[in-house]
Amino acid sequence: MLLLNPPIAQSTPRNQKEKKMKQIKPIRPAGFTLVEIMIVVAIIGLLAAIAIPNFVKARATSQANACINNLRQIDGAANEFALEARKTTGAAISFPTDLTPYIKLNANSSLPPCPAGGSYSDPSVGGTPTCSLGNTVTPGHYLP
Repeated sequence: MLLLNPPIAQSTPRNQKEKKMKQIKPIRPAGFTLVEIMIVVAIIGLLAAIAIPNFVKARATSQANACINNLRQIDGAANEFALEARKTTGAAISFPTDLTPYIKLNANSSLPPCPAGGSYSDPSVGGTPTCSLGNTVTPGHYLP
């Protein structure tokens, strides 16, 4: 027997996943949200609020220490000048002319200046050299 009209083969999917349409998941755009950026800015502001006052205090302290070291050098130079020139305690000093041979000069061939902008004076042998800033700043620019 010969069949003229064979039955039509039904197309069946190999698996059920192919039958469903592929769904595309929404992709979240790259970047930061406003809240995330605000949190980062707040943290940076907090760190700056802590660090800046400490930086200012450290700078003032280092300037005072440099000034005190300069005063010690001036005092040592005055004592050495007094020994070589046979000056007695209380004798006048022509500051800074008399002391320049006894102290290391800076690049301008002058005594090192106060880093905070003060000026030095040493009027007599045996006296304590002073900075014009003295106790007007914290910490003070004076020999202990």
